[in-house]
Amino acid sequence: MVRVRFAPSPTGYLHIGNARTALFNYLFARKNNGKFILRIEDTDLERSAKEYETALMEDLRWFGIEWDEGPDIGGEYGPYRQMDRLETYRELADRLLKDGKVYKCYCTREEIKARNKQAGKNESAGYDNRCRELTAAEVEKHEAEGRKPVLRFRVQEKTIKVNDLIRGEVVFEGEHIPDFVIMKPDRMPVFHFAVVVDDFLMKITHVVRGEDHLSNTPKHIMLFEALGAEPPQFAHMSMTLGPDKTRLSKRHGATSVRAYKNEGYLPEAFFNYISLLGWGSEDSQDIFSREELIRAFSIERCQKASAVFDPNKLLWMNGYYMRQTTPGRILELSRPFLVDAGVIDANPSPDQLAYMEKAVALEQEKIKLLKEVPYHVAFFVKEPDYEEKAVSKYLAEPGRKILSEVMSALEKCTGWTVACLEEVVRRFCEEKGYKPADVFHPARVAVSGKTKGPGLFEMLELLGREKVTSRIKRFTGGS
Repeated sequence: MVRVRFAPSPTGYLHIGNARTALFNYLFARKNNGKFILRIEDTDLERSAKEYETALMEDLRWFGIEWDEGPDIGGEYGPYRQMDRLETYRELADRLLKDGKVYKCYCTREEIKARNKQAGKNESAGYDNRCRELTAAEVEKHEAEGRKPVLRFRVQEKTIKVNDLIRGEVVFEGEHIPDFVIMKPDRMPVFHFAVVVDDFLMKITHVVRGEDHLSNTPKHIMLFEALGAEPPQFAHMSMTLGPDKTRLSKRHGATSVRAYKNEGYLPEAFFNYISLLGWGSEDSQDIFSREELIRAFSIERCQKASAVFDPNKLLWMNGYYMRQTTPGRILELSRPFLVDAGVIDANPSPDQLAYMEKAVALEQEKIKLLKEVPYHVAFFVKEPDYEEKAVSKYLAEPGRKILSEVMSALEKCTGWTVACLEEVVRRFCEEKGYKPADVFHPARVAVSGKTKGPGLFEMLELLGREKVTSRIKRFTGGS
């Protein structure tokens, strides 16, 4: 059975690039009727925080990713937090030490840099294997000095071939890989060792991750082999870049999933768009349901070239999904924004919600983000925030005079319905010789404060006779 994992560190909010890694693993698992595992890599004690772990799980679930095993739901191959597996790392490291596959190294970073510099190398060049064959006397001397050793892996000078599912065959030469640390002096595992032990014990069959980990792969394969385990298959996804083709960062704007959630993006739009970063169907389809994506996804169609995150395309896609969903759902999802803006109560009545749903339905075509909903519908409830230019353009003379005349005509409308309102206003235009635009624009600005919005007569009907009359008379001097 296919078993894949997403293993974030809880050191910040879920980044778009990491969300894409999670999604591709999720799609691969679902396509192959496998298991998707969430694992928390929390050994960075200084930066890891429980609040970030909670947030990343909330954000994954928000845009539609559920896991089959994880820290909150358990599973057969737990624990699913690295800090709960410390003794296992230590036991396996000691076993490798006993087998001679790792050794104690007492060199400090400063000493290694100094030796590299003296040898004419870059100070950050790899380790020079000084402690590979220490004598018992040398070990005793270092211990007496109070030095705490790291454990280093003995790299064998052999060729390592990786049959990457995305990149094809990648070859590494062991002679270019220095002996590397697997355990720190405080007996905490480094990333390379912990991730391999976790994948080994959790029976991970495929490792789908970013290409920045490709250079780590030969080390991981060596560790799997040292543990007597069959390495999983690897697939290294392309990097996620900003529109300027540099690595996606804060200078490009929001980079966390939570930021886009808080901006008012729909989860299905985010799910769909992220799936297209570095992957595409044979017919270059853009819009997919979750089920369609699972059926269409294949790891082989992931691109080697970097994926470019385009906020404008995500916004366009969100607008598309906004038009496809129901006004009731838009209202429900936008309630926090509406409450903050004072448009609805924190505990609105059924009548208030029913009214606001009708307002959302009228404005739905223009809404791209949930946070925009208050701007579009607030005037149905609150006094409009009049646009100064619109007032000076449409509500000075002759607009003011036209409004006064049309108000008199509207007062004769017996039924406050779209049909009645349209019939009365259009007949008024014909009788007075006005172009419809001469009447429609002043009326729209007077009742909504805006020059653009839903159909005029649908808007007038929903606002009701009282609001319409009061707002028009504000500009005509009526009482």
